[in-house]
Amino acid sequence: MHSSDQEYFRSCIARERQLAQLLGHQHIEECYESAGTLWDNARELPKWTRDWRACGPLMTEYGIGVSYGGAPGPASGARIGSTTVQFADHPTRDRAVMYGVVKELIFLLEHRKLAKPGQPS
Repeated sequence: MHSSDQEYFRSCIARERQLAQLLGHQHIEECYESAGTLWDNARELPKWTRDWRACGPLMTEYGIGVSYGGAPGPASGARIGSTTVQFADHPTRDRAVMYGVVKELIFLLEHRKLAKPGQPS
């Protein structure tokens, strides 16, 4: 992993904040007492880059697929839509894929290539 654990942790939270905003959350904050947890008013937001129970539903709701390439090892990675993640850049393969799913969904929502569920495309 190229960045420190703290930098990586903060980058995950930044991606989660960005996704939350794109999904319509408007009062996002991170309280000192609950570092690493984002809140919208009094509601805890999912930890999409750090918890499969949060990331998995994103994948099924938005139809995000993952394909794995290369031989297993530190130089291998995964392709998630137009996003590529290298496993060596993340603490685990799971975390790499969750991060990539969030990054891809942000890209799709920002570029209007994907309508939010329940809205016309």
